[in-house]
Amino acid sequence: MKLIFFVLNKEEFLNEVLESFVELGISGATVIDSVGMGRILAHDIPIFAGFRNLLQESRPGNKTIFSVVEDEKIPLMVKTLEQIMGDLDEPGNGIFISIPVDFAKGVHQF
Repeated sequence: MKLIFFVLNKEEFLNEVLESFVELGISGATVIDSVGMGRILAHDIPIFAGFRNLLQESRPGNKTIFSVVEDEKIPLMVKTLEQIMGDLDEPGNGIFISIPVDFAKGVHQF
């Protein structure tokens, strides 16, 4: 099993991303509001105020989705996410990370 994190920069795609997870047999995920480090630095630390100009057109926040999934679903997830978002190697399209899980309790697959 893997713990996946997907940072969704374009919140308007949230429903489509979650629907794609269900289509792949992923019945549970947690979605949290998140914000990037650059935005915090630009607004809260005066020395980084120059970042404000770079961030003017960026979004105020994003969504981070995490779930525990079977290893074999990872390539399908990435392929599906890239069909929705575009190449994840391109800036602003999102970040996908998977981490091996050596123990999980309370994770239910429906």
